Amino acid sequence: MNNSRAVAIAVIEKVLNENAYSNIVLGLELNKSELNDKDKALVTEIVYGTLKYKYTIDKILSKFIKKGFEKVDSFVLNILRISVYQIRFLDKVPSFAVVNEAVTLTKKKSNVGASQFVNGVLRNYLRDSTAVYYNEKDNIERLCFEYSFTKALVKLFIKQYGPEKAEEILKGLNNKPDVTVRVNTLKLTYEEIWEKLIENGYNIEKGYACPEAIRIIKGKNIEDNLLFNEGHITVQDESAMLTAPSMDLVPNLKVLDLCSAPGGKTTHIAELMRNTGQVSAFDIHKNKLSLIEENLKRIGITNTTCDVMDATVYSENLFECAERVLMDVPCSGLGIIRKKPEIKWSKDINNMKSIIDIQRKIMDNASKYVKKGGVLVYSTCTLNKEENEGNIDWFIETHPEFRIEPVFYGKLNNINYSDKGYVTILPNEYMDGFFIAKIIKSW
Repeated sequence: MNNSRAVAIAVIEKVLNENAYSNIVLGLELNKSELNDKDKALVTEIVYGTLKYKYTIDKILSKFIKKGFEKVDSFVLNILRISVYQIRFLDKVPSFAVVNEAVTLTKKKSNVGASQFVNGVLRNYLRDSTAVYYNEKDNIERLCFEYSFTKALVKLFIKQYGPEKAEEILKGLNNKPDVTVRVNTLKLTYEEIWEKLIENGYNIEKGYACPEAIRIIKGKNIEDNLLFNEGHITVQDESAMLTAPSMDLVPNLKVLDLCSAPGGKTTHIAELMRNTGQVSAFDIHKNKLSLIEENLKRIGITNTTCDVMDATVYSENLFECAERVLMDVPCSGLGIIRKKPEIKWSKDINNMKSIIDIQRKIMDNASKYVKKGGVLVYSTCTLNKEENEGNIDWFIETHPEFRIEPVFYGKLNNINYSDKGYVTILPNEYMDGFFIAKIIKSW
């Protein structure tokens, strides 16, 4: 498939209709296409942009599609979505060219009637450029339209953080993420890797919060680079990079990582322990263990084993076996919308409560696995306080032998330190939304 917009629609169809993960299906579709790098970049821009602004785009389209979305063919509807995205949010493509491309593609993939429908909707939208599509007196409607979030999510953030902080979060979650890499100092120094990246043609900057981070501002796909393939660097968001250092890691410890796939935090733990001691990485999904093993091999880690385990089910043979335990629990993922914008549409707020029971079972089991005087670290990539503060408060109340030990990552505007000791990282242009709590077993 050589038409960039056809590839973009193929990805969006799978994400919206089949609940596929945008990053995975986008990679697969780009790999099997014959597009050049410039066109691949356009596909990526259209896919993530359309998914990010789907609420806003659909609000606009609903004014021009009187018969309702359910009566419009999915392919045609998604052509309209990517076209409105390009017209409204991209400057690089002239509006007339977007319309012509949409009409031609619809005629080719559907029929003449559908192409006339697409032409009519898009031209009506262009004629009505000053239209307002929401109640300007309603702040929730404004936030929903301006930042393209559902009312349920906007109300959740306002309820938990207040209106001012909620808008900050919505804005942060719409930021376009740069690629950030973690330096593996088992192989080379930070300075040596910095120089090699520059030699390879990358425009780079130092990390925002983490001393081992390098931000890739411009350059080819980093995972195609020899530095990545030889394990000198690992792609990881800076929020996630803060997790392993929170565990007070030193050489020769026994460490458990209970929900470890795809292995970013696992390998970071092993690196910080200088490839000594023993790291046991577990995951409920057998097929995901291969991802961890690939990363271990690539980086050159030899102190880590991988096994299938359901972290919600207690394992007697792990009783008080480890000095450190990481609980990077499954969560609603509301902090990583920058990278996976479909989370805006795939998460049902009413069903998010069911995951709290899973999280608490994992926490309860982890409390039994750590030795006296040992460290538990609880982390999530969500901003839902019920999964974060709520779970930690519950844990301390029901496990009196544990106490929270405050962590500190520097004075940064987006890092909020609670009086109780846990930390919420708000999303911005550098970091995903994240939550970390460090817990000590006193007796």
